[in-house]
Amino acid sequence: MAAVSRARPSLLGWSLTALLREWKARVAAVAADLPHGERSYQVLSAAVHEEPPTQAALAARLGIDRTVMTYVLDELESAGLIERHQDPADRRARRIVATPRGVDAVDDLDARVRATERELLGGLSAEQRDLLCGLLEHAATGVAPGDDRCGAVARG
Repeated sequence: MAAVSRARPSLLGWSLTALLREWKARVAAVAADLPHGERSYQVLSAAVHEEPPTQAALAARLGIDRTVMTYVLDELESAGLIERHQDPADRRARRIVATPRGVDAVDDLDARVRATERELLGGLSAEQRDLLCGLLEHAATGVAPGDDRCGAVARG
């Protein structure tokens, strides 16, 4: 009986899942000093790298329950990393603004996350890592144009 030739199965889903699982574990370890670890890093990163988001919009984008978001923000505020400012366009809303201490913390964490990513992708050359990350970002932007990067990770 002749052997049936089969196409190779797609390994994209497994590859992305394995990398994301390991990335999340490593980022959680890097952000362990923050009150809510990886969640706080995502909140702080959004406050530093984006226009100050409203508390409700940030909770929705990051996939964090609004009640839980209140606790996260309370602890980040107590730690002196963020402030809540009244939104001039809507007095009921609060915008999340990183303090200088919060900006410094994100700068440090960003550098540590990049180092963690280099380790995670250590089997690749620097050029291959840059190419992979660029291609993944391009593909992600294509399927989720305008999507918040932290929110996409939180939903994953």
